[in-house]
Amino acid sequence: MSQPVSARRDQPVVRRNEWDVLTPPAIGAWTPTRTVTVVVPAYNSHRTLPHVLAGLAAQTYPAHLVEVVISDDGSTPPVVLPEVVPDHTRVVRVEEGWGCAGACEVAGRASEGELLYFVDADMLLWPDHLEAQLRWLHEVDYAVVAGTKRFVDPERLLAQDPATTRDQVASGEVATLWDWDTAEPHKWVDGMWRRTDDLTHAGPRAFRSFVGATFALSRDLLDAAGGWDTTLRLGEDMELGHRLGEAGGLLVPEHAAKSWHLGRSHVMERREQVNRYNDAYLANLIPGMRPKRNAHGRRYETPYLEVVLEMAGDADEVMGCVDAVLDSTLDDLRVLLVGDWVALHEERIHPLADPLLETRIVHRSYRDDQRVALVAAVPAGRTRSSLRLTLDSPALAPAPGALLALVEDLERTHDGALVIEGVGRLERVAAVSRATWLGLGTSDEALDRVYGVRRLAAADAGFVPTAEREVPRYDGKLKKPVPSELGGATPPEEQRPPEHHERRGIWGRLR
Repeated sequence: MSQPVSARRDQPVVRRNEWDVLTPPAIGAWTPTRTVTVVVPAYNSHRTLPHVLAGLAAQTYPAHLVEVVISDDGSTPPVVLPEVVPDHTRVVRVEEGWGCAGACEVAGRASEGELLYFVDADMLLWPDHLEAQLRWLHEVDYAVVAGTKRFVDPERLLAQDPATTRDQVASGEVATLWDWDTAEPHKWVDGMWRRTDDLTHAGPRAFRSFVGATFALSRDLLDAAGGWDTTLRLGEDMELGHRLGEAGGLLVPEHAAKSWHLGRSHVMERREQVNRYNDAYLANLIPGMRPKRNAHGRRYETPYLEVVLEMAGDADEVMGCVDAVLDSTLDDLRVLLVGDWVALHEERIHPLADPLLETRIVHRSYRDDQRVALVAAVPAGRTRSSLRLTLDSPALAPAPGALLALVEDLERTHDGALVIEGVGRLERVAAVSRATWLGLGTSDEALDRVYGVRRLAAADAGFVPTAEREVPRYDGKLKKPVPSELGGATPPEEQRPPEHHERRGIWGRLR
């Protein structure tokens, strides 16, 4: 059941990703109360799955609060429950589609726990793994808690009976099955944790490390983020991590939640091929993957910046402002132009006497522009873009480099918003979501509490009066033809262009 917003107001307010201000209960010294569904997506994991379930059967988190749902993603033969499993364990089948994301989504919909915990079918957990993660979610329900792991050769473990594995987990012997300090770590995740003081300095970039680990979160937060993208076959965790961050999530790395990864990962074995595949999908969906969006002139499914402007007043001023936005050196953006477009009709009326003339001109100018969306209102819910600039009016327009400078400034400072006097507000979607989740509203004071807010004068932000904006114009005057440099008759000397035209070539003339 979803938690009402009024209940969330009593939770601690964490700024950015500075989770170290929280004090969770000590492992083994508290009483859990929240139910959890453990989701195990499984595809042909017959060798490792019995040991994973055996490890789950020996967790210190109270068994009566735990259900385990194994999502069989088309295994051959189908998954059958082994003898050693947690008390409340069942199997669901993926009937449509395939892939880890779809399997997780199916299991999530079929489950009942207040909290959700996701673990792959090749992960052997230490006994207090679940407890270590879920204690945070008894304090803040917008946390996403990630565990840690080491990659090991599983053959010795797989040769034994799963009941033995359960006993090794329950006794704590599991910690000595391999040497933690010498086993292979997840270098990308561990490196980011180390460079950012366990993500406390990572700010909005924390969820870039959301790959390949066990994790726990509230059902409400997963729903707010929109659930799993079931169209993805690889990289589904990275894409979900982006949306969890945009939904206001707080990423907590839990070093005490240890586990053994039974074998090397798919990415480790085929890193270049996996990355090449993922780049085509994830760069289109995740605005924060800007290093992968370095092809000039490309358009992406989820723009980095969304600019909102209301159609009001003179069409020339509105178009001048929109054109200035589209002319920005930051081209990874789209414009939401809000207006009463449905009022436009095709009934007989003199075009110049049309009371909707200004709206009609703007509508026809941008109707087919792929970077402009003509909408009746700003869509309800959260944009998938990372940043949103809401302009107060079209009276002021950005200089070509202004928007890029503003978003890069926001990325450097990790602030939640820039209030530009007389212009509008550039807001970080994650900050607005966090403040809204906590019932704080979206005022400057609320955004300042959760991420930070600064103010700028319009001129300092690079905005100028729209009417004064310099717009390069094409010189359309009729001119004498320039002789072809690819051959042809030479005109009389008196008709020849100046000497420099003959030497500069096509590219030179265009410059």
